[in-house]
Amino acid sequence: MTDYGKDLLPEIIEGIRDRKGRKISIVDLSEIEGAAVSRFVICEGTSTQHVAAVADSVREYLLEHDRVKPYNYDGYGNSSWIVVDYGDTMVHVFLPETRSLYDLEGLWSDAVITDIPDLD
Repeated sequence: MTDYGKDLLPEIIEGIRDRKGRKISIVDLSEIEGAAVSRFVICEGTSTQHVAAVADSVREYLLEHDRVKPYNYDGYGNSSWIVVDYGDTMVHVFLPETRSLYDLEGLWSDAVITDIPDLD
C-alpha cells in the first residue's frame, strides 16, 4: 500500500511496460529496519530519451488511471537515473550502465527482490 491508500504497483508496472521499459525488479524493503520506503521499483531504458519517456509514462499512467501525482521526481537533467517518489514506493528508471554502477539491488541484497519478466 502507498501513502495514497492503494497499491500502485500494477499501474507502475503498466506505465513502465507502456514505453517498453525493461528489466523490472521489485525490491521489497518492508521488512528492513531503517529503510526509508517500503519498496523500490527499478527498471531500465536504452537511452536518456527512453529513460525520460519511461519515467513520464509512469507519471502519466498513474495520473490518468488513479488520479495520483508523485510527491516528487528528479533526474531529468541528465536522464541517466530518474527517480519518481510515490511515498512508500520509489520508482527508479536507469540507463543500464548507471544501474550497474549504483547497484541498488546489491546495496539492498537483504531485501526480497522479484524480477518481472520483459514482455518480449
